[in-house]
Amino acid sequence: MSELLRPRRLVNIIVLTVVWCGLWQDVSAANLLAGVAIGIGVTSARLGPPSRGGMNPVALVKLGLLVLVDLVRSTVSVASEILTPTDYTEEAIVAVTVPDAGRQHLLLLTIAITLTPGTAVVDTDPDTGTLYLHLLHQDKREETVAHAQRLVRLACEALPTNDEGARA
Repeated sequence: MSELLRPRRLVNIIVLTVVWCGLWQDVSAANLLAGVAIGIGVTSARLGPPSRGGMNPVALVKLGLLVLVDLVRSTVSVASEILTPTDYTEEAIVAVTVPDAGRQHLLLLTIAITLTPGTAVVDTDPDTGTLYLHLLHQDKREETVAHAQRLVRLACEALPTNDEGARA
C-alpha cells in the first residue's frame, strides 16, 4: 500500500486539516488545501522518537471519560468548598512516582491531573518520573495517589510505546 494512503496516516492528515481550519475558524478551499499540505508535511517529517505509535481506542475513551468525570466531580467539590462559609481545606503536596512505562506520558498525565480543579501538578521530575501534586484536602492523599496511578495505567494502555511493547 502506498505510504500516503495508509489509514493511520490519512486519519492524521484529516485531523491536522480539521485543526488547521479550526485555528483559522474558517472552512475554505484555501484552508483545506493548506491543512492537507501541512498534514502531509508533518506526517512525512517523522518527528519524535521511533515507536510503534499504537493506540487502543477503547482505553483512550476510558481515559477521556475518567478525566471528564474527574472534571465534573472536582468542579462540584471545589464550588461547594468555595460556597461554604467554613474553610475545610488542609492543603498538601504529594509525590506520585510514575512507573518507567508511564514516563512517556508525563505531559498527558500532567494535563489530565491539572485540568481537574482542586488538584494541580506543581512540579515534575522526568528523570525519576515523579509528579508533585498540590491537593486541597490532605485526607484524600491515598485516594489521589491511587487515582493518579489509574490514570497512568490507562494512559499506557491507550497509547502504548515501544518501551511498553518490549516489556509486554
